[in-house]
Amino acid sequence: MNYVRVGIMIIFGSILLSIGINVFLTPYKVLDGGIIGIGLIMHYILGVKAGLIIIFLSIPIFLLAWIYYRKYFYNSLHGMFVSCFFIDLLKPMEGFIHLSPMISSIFGGIFVGLGIGLMLRIGTSTGGTDLLAQFLYEKTGINVGILIFLIDTVVIMLGGLLISGDTFLLSCVTILFVGLTTSIISSKSARTI
Repeated sequence: MNYVRVGIMIIFGSILLSIGINVFLTPYKVLDGGIIGIGLIMHYILGVKAGLIIIFLSIPIFLLAWIYYRKYFYNSLHGMFVSCFFIDLLKPMEGFIHLSPMISSIFGGIFVGLGIGLMLRIGTSTGGTDLLAQFLYEKTGINVGILIFLIDTVVIMLGGLLISGDTFLLSCVTILFVGLTTSIISSKSARTI
């Protein structure tokens, strides 16, 4: 796959993911899972930039990738930096569209899942738990979307305790749609389309 196509897919996937987060999730303090979810928790509680926190939180996973899975390290590093850049760059889009919290959670999950799924289809990711899920997929053969869903569930349970019960419920809906969309977009049959 040529580098221009990969670069375009990373940018497009990162923009979709960032729109999902900033337009649909952050207005209602909804979480995605994984490292992004932890970054959002810290953003909601401490007011720090989510993209920057995601980079710092991803360092241990990238160190693991550097030691054991060099291919994933190189393939995901640029995906992580580009997506974090767009998450912080598109922050002013928060509140751009006004939907009910439930509908917003569904659309947020679909957009985030599209972004992650597109990157996984070209062999890259946003790093973080997406990268961890790729490692686990290689070892177990379990679909990446399902692995991401399981990891995300743990994160939103913690976030629901720290933020609110509404956050937990809406985040459950979001990760369901992230997992389903990622699964569909990143599946082998989708790659032949």
